[in-house]
Amino acid sequence: MKNRILLLGLLLTAAISFVAAQEPVNEELNTIIRKHGLDQSKVMEHAGWMTDVYGPRLTGSPMLDKATDWAVKSLKDWGMKNVHLEKWGPFGRGWEMSHFEMHHSGPSYWPIIAYPKAWSPSVKGTGEVVYLDAKTVEDLAKYEGKLAGKFVLLDTIRDVEEPFDPMARRHDAESLLRLANAPEPTPRPRRNYSNLGRFEFRRALWDMLDKEAPLAILDRSYKGDLGTVFVSGARAAGGSARDEGQNVVPQFTVSVEHYNRILRNLMRGVPVELSVELEARYTNPDGMEHNIIAEIPGTDLKDEVVMFGAHFDSWHTGTGATDNAAGSTVMMEAARILLETIKESGVQPRRTLRLALWTGEEQGLFGSRGYAAEHFADFGDNGYTPQGDMKPEQKKISAYYNLDNGTGKIRGIYLQGNGAVAPIFRAWLQPFADLDATTVSMSNTGGTDHLAFDAVNIPGFQFIQEPMAYFARTHHSNMDNFDHLVEEDLAQAATIISSFIMHTAMRDEMLPRKPVKEEAETEGR
Repeated sequence: MKNRILLLGLLLTAAISFVAAQEPVNEELNTIIRKHGLDQSKVMEHAGWMTDVYGPRLTGSPMLDKATDWAVKSLKDWGMKNVHLEKWGPFGRGWEMSHFEMHHSGPSYWPIIAYPKAWSPSVKGTGEVVYLDAKTVEDLAKYEGKLAGKFVLLDTIRDVEEPFDPMARRHDAESLLRLANAPEPTPRPRRNYSNLGRFEFRRALWDMLDKEAPLAILDRSYKGDLGTVFVSGARAAGGSARDEGQNVVPQFTVSVEHYNRILRNLMRGVPVELSVELEARYTNPDGMEHNIIAEIPGTDLKDEVVMFGAHFDSWHTGTGATDNAAGSTVMMEAARILLETIKESGVQPRRTLRLALWTGEEQGLFGSRGYAAEHFADFGDNGYTPQGDMKPEQKKISAYYNLDNGTGKIRGIYLQGNGAVAPIFRAWLQPFADLDATTVSMSNTGGTDHLAFDAVNIPGFQFIQEPMAYFARTHHSNMDNFDHLVEEDLAQAATIISSFIMHTAMRDEMLPRKPVKEEAETEGR
């Protein structure tokens, strides 16, 4: 295996050297970019303000508004132009909590590690705990009239295994080789809704809980231990918890060890009593939200645009550090590096450079999709599939670069099935081989804002990052804090992305796009 990897590495190096001769690389600009990005990095300064001071940043919350004001002021102070907010929506009501505590009050006392789900209303009280043991709609009948004023457990016991392997990891030669050798992606199959029985049960369950009005609903997430709790938003019967006037039963996620202890005692026949106090309020009365936009003007090709961005919002239990202050910090830092590089080199970008910090990503890429609907295409009623011809502005975007997979440094880039850009990106990565960024993968990657651009056939890309402990420990958890950001990795990412942005801006041609005919055929399979 080692010999195979070495041989492939040598072949890859030779291929990269050949490609580099074909696609221009401005080494003088890269040298200046490296100086400001690596030697004079400001990433942790941005990240500290974004997390310790202005975190968390739940969409629709007052803290997001404060973070937005800080970002706008910072970008203006650096010299960015056309700094403004672009409205999208409606999103619905926002939410913030001002106080929370939960306790095991009987038969013994102990404080419980738990967090409210976003959009849970205020609640205060003490009550007994009931485990809702139901698998069918018929099973629910035995709980009717018996849940009011009680804590309802929804989940089973989850076995916890001791972590003998490290949580964090980096890519190795084999994992990068798999990415590099990935074939052209095939379309995902359409979601199968044939399991209607399960769907009907979930709907009946939440309809019953809404009518029964328990004091609170408790669950534990499918992962996390040692006090790490993964939490998102509350559910509601018949609509979204964000809908104005929607009734929401208070909901909390409990650490797995504490949840298991409570449920084990119930199974032993030991009555359990809990107490809870949550003070929360709904915010954002107009239901609308905003993305942050800022630019560096271009010159002879100023009507064409290179976009780069990340989502600015977060969930509410940590401070939104790895998800996604890391990405927003890197993209703001890229903007600063580019401003300093332009100032020092005297080289102005040919195309306009446009930074976008999105909101509403955590609830469904709402900010970036709203931007795409406003500028690039009519998405009709479903908000996902473009209808008819693209808007003129769609033709003017050369590329969109995104970062949203935690604090890990860049190891390469996903092509999102756009094979025509492979030789270009290989050439641009070659100068950063010493920073361990060399891999170009045909693979798709999903779940973040580049998809809004890919959906309208704009070249949209997410970078390959080191996994670190992102999904294992910090993503959407109470441990997503400043302390889990890696300064060297963020500085490396900002430096490489700055180079990609500037080289995209300086090309004679815009980046090639995926053929429209092939996309149409893919959709029909």
